[in-house]
Amino acid sequence: MSLADLDNQINALILAGNNMEAFEKFYADDLVMQENNDEPVAGKDANRKREQDFAANIEDFHGAQLHSSVVGDNVSMSEWTFEFTLKGMGRVAFNEVIRRIWRDGLVVNERYYYNLG
Repeated sequence: MSLADLDNQINALILAGNNMEAFEKFYADDLVMQENNDEPVAGKDANRKREQDFAANIEDFHGAQLHSSVVGDNVSMSEWTFEFTLKGMGRVAFNEVIRRIWRDGLVVNERYYYNLG
């Protein structure tokens, strides 16, 4: 399967609100994830916990929109808007770029770029 096909599959799951299904299916055990310039988080177990903690703060998921995506040799990038209601913060529209590095059909490094201000 091509990297473009894999990226399309992961993005389709995210668009449907199935982030954890995408995480379990497409992310490597030695995964490293990073939010903006925060310290990277290493390992699938640690990142699963981080993803679950974030999901626990979402009261309602209102949808996602994929604006654009590009696929290179072992990297993909996509531009998103997510809308959800966060506990204690109300409804927010969250714009971000997600950069993924792939190896053997799995994401081994993912970084999120966004501005909350």
